[in-house]
Amino acid sequence: MKRIFLFLVTNIAVMVTLSVVASLLGVNRFLTANGLDLGALLMFAAVFGFGGAFISLAISKWSAKMAVGAQVIEVPRNSAEYWLVDTVKRQAQAAGIGMPEVAIYDSPEVNAFATGMSRNSALVAVSTGLLERMTREEAEAVLGHEVSHVANGDMVTLTLIQGVLNTFVIFLSRAIGYFVDRVVLKNDRGPGLGYMLTHIVLEILFGILASVVVMWFSRQREFRADAGGARLAGRGSMIAALQRLQALQVESQLPEKVAAFGISGKRGWSALFTTHPPLEERIEALRAAGQ
Repeated sequence: MKRIFLFLVTNIAVMVTLSVVASLLGVNRFLTANGLDLGALLMFAAVFGFGGAFISLAISKWSAKMAVGAQVIEVPRNSAEYWLVDTVKRQAQAAGIGMPEVAIYDSPEVNAFATGMSRNSALVAVSTGLLERMTREEAEAVLGHEVSHVANGDMVTLTLIQGVLNTFVIFLSRAIGYFVDRVVLKNDRGPGLGYMLTHIVLEILFGILASVVVMWFSRQREFRADAGGARLAGRGSMIAALQRLQALQVESQLPEKVAAFGISGKRGWSALFTTHPPLEERIEALRAAGQ
């Protein structure tokens, strides 16, 4: 969950910031000098939409480290860190990617995430809670899952999808803002306060709705990452790791705060806003693949 949540929040923040800066530089007046120029607006939306997504990707490792206080292991200090670095190195070689940075962050939750701008410049981070509450075989499967995310290029693909969605968010929010300013508020003196407030508010709202699409994509990629973890660490270990997460959810009685990988197991409408499928579905998919 962490890598997706941080990426989405950063993306919305970057997109809104770029929009405000563009407005201050007079871009709005250029787009509406002779009525709303839809062609110019679409080009502007694409440049800023993809630009915002790739800026978010470029700073994803930095923002993730800052958000959780992750400490990159430069030189292993104990047996656990030696094992962690060696395991990620071995899995990265097997997956055909460059060695990721390996980090640990202090948290009681059982969690891990991978992020980064490319397959050869990634970060794999695990919580102290995961190292303490999982067996080595289970932890190895979780690491294999995260390394598979990197090998599958999930963050880059997610960025491209986010760029397309950002383009539509920027385009629609400004088109509606122009309509509100000119038709509803009867302002014919260029883009005014109504346009500014409307498009910023709609960018945030549409950005949140676009996140539902990204979360759907994330849920689909989890099954593939599970299959990758099974290849790298063994199907039995991957299933055992997911079952351990199930047990921790029951134990905590607060699944929304404990669900490792950001899994809450929610269904119905709330499932639209989760980044991971229910654990039982992931376990069943692994078992079915092994038959």
